[in-house]
Amino acid sequence: MKKAKSKKIAPKKAASTRSKSKRLAAKVGGAGESDLGAKLSFNHAMIYSTDVGKAIGFYRDLMGFKLIEDFRHENRSVYARLRAPGGDGTIAIHQAAPGASVASDGVRLYFEIRELDDFCRKLQQKNFYITQMPRMMPWGWRHAYLNDADGHEISLYWAGENRMKKTVMQAAARAAKA
Repeated sequence: MKKAKSKKIAPKKAASTRSKSKRLAAKVGGAGESDLGAKLSFNHAMIYSTDVGKAIGFYRDLMGFKLIEDFRHENRSVYARLRAPGGDGTIAIHQAAPGASVASDGVRLYFEIRELDDFCRKLQQKNFYITQMPRMMPWGWRHAYLNDADGHEISLYWAGENRMKKTVMQAAARAAKA
């Protein structure tokens, strides 16, 4: 049996592929300038889980989400959809394949709540570990950090009146450079 040879892309070819992508992005108008996405709306975030039932418990029982769909296979939750308690935003939880990683490096879920400190105290009263209690960040928002049942990072925050203040954003940029 012959071993299949793998083709390698020459660095010149890879650079050519990148420049084609850039030209295509420029052609369609770049970020936010194209008619292509004029009717595009965000629907939900999918979270892969090793135990959907446990994840439902976290988002419903600790975070206050409303369970709106619970698809079961062999009497076990394998997919669920939940609605945020303060709006129309939803998340979906999907059973990960056996042995699949559910790591989500580079992705963090953000949930905003005015009563941030009180909410975090209530989580602690339920013996939930918060990796960072609420504190003011350089950009002027109060943030707390925690992880869900599968280790996905979550930021609970309140932006309040500092949401889009130019002076706060400039101060954050100066702090980042320092």
